[in-house]
Amino acid sequence: MANKPFELHLLQQRFRLGDWAGNAQIIAQAAQALQAQGGGCLVTPALALCGGLAVADYLRHSAFLQAGAQALAQLQAASVDWPDVQLVIGHPFAAPATEQHQRCYNAASVLHQGQVLGQYAQQIIPGDSAQARYFAPGSRPLVWHYQGQRLALLMEDDAAHPPTLQASKAAGAQLLLVLQAQAWSQDLPQRRQQRLAEQARAVGLPMLCVDRVGGQDSWVFAGGSLAVQADGSLAAQAPYGQTACWPVQVQPGNTPEQAPRLAGEIAPTPEPLALLWQALVLAMRDYVDGNRFPGVLLGLSGGIDSALVLAIAVDALGSERVHTVMLPSPYTASISTEDAHTMAKQLGVRYEVMDILPLMQAFDGLLAPHFAGRPPDTTEENLQARSRGALLMALSNKLGGVVLTTSNKSEMATGYCTLYGDMAGGFAVLRDVYKTEVFALARWRNANHPDYALCPPLTQPIIPERIITRPPSAELRPDQADTDSLPDYPVLDGILRLYLEQQASTEQLLAAGYPQPAIEQVLRLLRINEYKRRQAPPGPRISRSAFGLDWQVPMGHGFAG
Repeated sequence: MANKPFELHLLQQRFRLGDWAGNAQIIAQAAQALQAQGGGCLVTPALALCGGLAVADYLRHSAFLQAGAQALAQLQAASVDWPDVQLVIGHPFAAPATEQHQRCYNAASVLHQGQVLGQYAQQIIPGDSAQARYFAPGSRPLVWHYQGQRLALLMEDDAAHPPTLQASKAAGAQLLLVLQAQAWSQDLPQRRQQRLAEQARAVGLPMLCVDRVGGQDSWVFAGGSLAVQADGSLAAQAPYGQTACWPVQVQPGNTPEQAPRLAGEIAPTPEPLALLWQALVLAMRDYVDGNRFPGVLLGLSGGIDSALVLAIAVDALGSERVHTVMLPSPYTASISTEDAHTMAKQLGVRYEVMDILPLMQAFDGLLAPHFAGRPPDTTEENLQARSRGALLMALSNKLGGVVLTTSNKSEMATGYCTLYGDMAGGFAVLRDVYKTEVFALARWRNANHPDYALCPPLTQPIIPERIITRPPSAELRPDQADTDSLPDYPVLDGILRLYLEQQASTEQLLAAGYPQPAIEQVLRLLRINEYKRRQAPPGPRISRSAFGLDWQVPMGHGFAG
């Protein structure tokens, strides 16, 4: 009996924040389906029952936690209907009344046939993390028996702490289950597999890691749940960006000392640009649907940023939910209007043209007495952008679609965007995407169908080639080019990457080959435009240096480095 193989099922799903009943239903449906298939052990990600950590201060409200306790009790009662299924459910657990100062725990419960077989609380909580605001650390491992094997639970950072790993092994564990809700970063697949492999080798036990999938506000969860053998080799991997209940077969060792062997299907890991595209599409879809918007609205300029946002929106929502508006001024080139119309027509989205010249003239006339004797400057340029922003927001208010802004990370970093103009909107899908990545993503999407794994490469580009190859311009004055105000984007993005992601000093930037005038210009612009970034709409975090989440600096200060 002890050597009989069995299955663990990693429940990689979208869990909606705060929707206790909906999340419990997802788990119950998976358990019912598993029972019909003969049973197994169903393992959810961390905090699956409440939908994740981003519920934030709701975790400090007793009514919220009481609703969670009721949802868990309902699943416990329902588990009698699934006698061949064990449930491992991640959830917050309110501290006892005698420990109210400790808030609550990031916990997991093991349920079977109406009973709670055990509960575990995350033990390692980094002091500088959001978790430390809400959770107290647990103090002991949990090991329980399933199909003759001894399983142990770990949560989040527990797996990276050798003493916690060893404590589970010392308690008799033969197999470690890691419940996570790990936010997206572009190196996540490689980093996660490498770390789990190192941890498995260090403790000498096989490990399974289950994670959620989907977007929530600025957070993106990519999925990619996986299992590794005791020697660190990959045994199974769920797909990235997709929901799944991923089975992993466990073959117990011939002796108690021999580690079990794991087996399962290994879904391919997409190439980096495909994975990035997938994350942006996922983030937009879940933001729009999660906030119950009927669709999206965006201003087309004929430039690459709005073209890329349009392509992402159509892949995320379908053309019928995307409304585009071309808002030309006297400085808009004819090819911009032509390319915007061509792309909108090709993608089948609603397309309108609203000339902003009357608004520009109205502003000029109204302000003329106040601007007398002062030459035109960026003020008039910003009024063009703000005219467009006001029109888009009016359409949004009347029709209900959320406005998508089109500024990218390079522009956000340097302030090359207009408050209450092109920054006006509800979701900034390119907020954490550098301009050089914008170009790379546009070329990738022109060559690939969004279901790239199932469909052949495209022969007809969806973004007109001229949009990609034209020198970028805001078109707010005659013959304007982005390079009038900024270094070339490869130089700009190179400096930003080193400074934001690796905390490089000026000396290190110089040693990397960047010219001193460009370094001084970029760092100055980065420093003086924090006030703009504070007012930007949310957007998906796809790096480990996202503005507002990772990169946090004061708006006013005297540091010039």
